[in-house]
Amino acid sequence: MKIYDLSEGELRALNENLQSANENETSWQIERPEGAHAIAVGLNAPIEVTINGSTGYYCAGMNKHATIKVNGSVGPGVAENMMSGRVIVEGDASQYAGATGHGGRLIIRGNASSRCGISMKGIEILVEGSVGHMSGFMGQSGKLVVLEDAGDSLGDSLYEAQIFVRGKIKNLGVDCVEKEMRAEHLQYLENLFKSEKIDCDAKELKRYGSARKLYNFNIDNLQNY
Repeated sequence: MKIYDLSEGELRALNENLQSANENETSWQIERPEGAHAIAVGLNAPIEVTINGSTGYYCAGMNKHATIKVNGSVGPGVAENMMSGRVIVEGDASQYAGATGHGGRLIIRGNASSRCGISMKGIEILVEGSVGHMSGFMGQSGKLVVLEDAGDSLGDSLYEAQIFVRGKIKNLGVDCVEKEMRAEHLQYLENLFKSEKIDCDAKELKRYGSARKLYNFNIDNLQNY
């Protein structure tokens, strides 16, 4: 394992080393991040990175293939534009976690703030706590699973992303409706909980998706645009 202390080294040098890591450098440990921004961004290899402490903006952004674990909380935009791999946050996440993510899995053990999963394009997001307002806004594809509560305007202007919530929802956004929980959805959740070692009954969650009324302009829906 390679250990890098950010209180003694430069962030740019760290990211350059992570981005160019080879088959002999697959395990990294980052100490004392002290809220630095853009740690472990743009990784493109199946390496494992553990960050011991909380981070600032855009941690693990544009991740591809890597597994990145943060033993702390993260600032806005964690795993932004993620393509593949895994990002695990042991604490809470600030705004727009997983924004525009195309693939991979983002796991947040605590709560996520507003706009979690905004404009998601295939990413899988699991929040073990609650999410803030406008989460799932304009979600195009992918899945957002929330084990506690959701704030205002959940799934506003949703396309084909799927949202699952176990707790209370303050209100649904425009064109977002509750949908039938079919066998394939229950199987997906059961597999997810098993893989992440979470003790949760899939039947306790409800599914939400697009009513598909805003796909094409309709004068009768003018007030919703």
